[in-house]
Amino acid sequence: MKKATIFDIQRNSFVDGPGIRTTVFFKGCNLRCAWCHNPESQSAKPQIMFYSDKCTGCGRCQNVTENDADFICFNGAKEICGKEYNSDEVLNEILKDKAFYENSKGGVTFSGGECMLQIDFLCEILEKCKENGIHTAVDTAGNVPWEYFERILKHTDLFLYDIKLFDREKHKRYTGADNKVILDNLKKLFEAGANICIRIPIICGVNDSVGEMQRIKSFLQPYCPVKIELLPYHSLGTHKYDALNMVKHEFNVPDEKHMIELKSVFE
Repeated sequence: MKKATIFDIQRNSFVDGPGIRTTVFFKGCNLRCAWCHNPESQSAKPQIMFYSDKCTGCGRCQNVTENDADFICFNGAKEICGKEYNSDEVLNEILKDKAFYENSKGGVTFSGGECMLQIDFLCEILEKCKENGIHTAVDTAGNVPWEYFERILKHTDLFLYDIKLFDREKHKRYTGADNKVILDNLKKLFEAGANICIRIPIICGVNDSVGEMQRIKSFLQPYCPVKIELLPYHSLGTHKYDALNMVKHEFNVPDEKHMIELKSVFE
């Protein structure tokens, strides 16, 4: 039975695909997006997150390490982010809400980080979900070998596929990698007949121009109609950088008028 390092399992989600969903967040990512709102997802290993403003100095956590996955701080000042699960343990969590999936046409979404970096586990859990009649979605940035997609195609009902930037050099500057593999994989995924929803995070000063949206639209034109979601940047995860002692980059939140203007490009 395969195992994976997971940092969160969120039930009753409405933002990661259709219907009511359970979202499973895998630890580890091979991009370093400057706007990442889940910095705890970047490292593949368990980490300690420390919120100094909540600490009362009780001393209970003095000898806690990243391997103490079951440690609980009663004040929520220190937590271990990342725990190893086998596929049956994750499936049991997913099955708890199967009735809600059926009533809402929902299911499970595997996210991250980059869930496809733990491909052996992902293959196994996707297959088990399909055996149990659960709709499956994979949320990915696509920066993985094409062979990984081939392994999961038949068990994945929906791909939530990120296009962060179309310009290759800007993509490398803001994410740490260029987008050639990402765009090549997306083309192959369309050609394979996969069900795809394109997700574009809108980051002020990075990719929030009409011209950038038009370039993405032109790239997608041969595959229309395509469902596209524009996701405005939010700053809700910035406190996590402090808890992890990581450098954070903050951006302005795009206003509603500008979001409407960008969305109109794809109408």
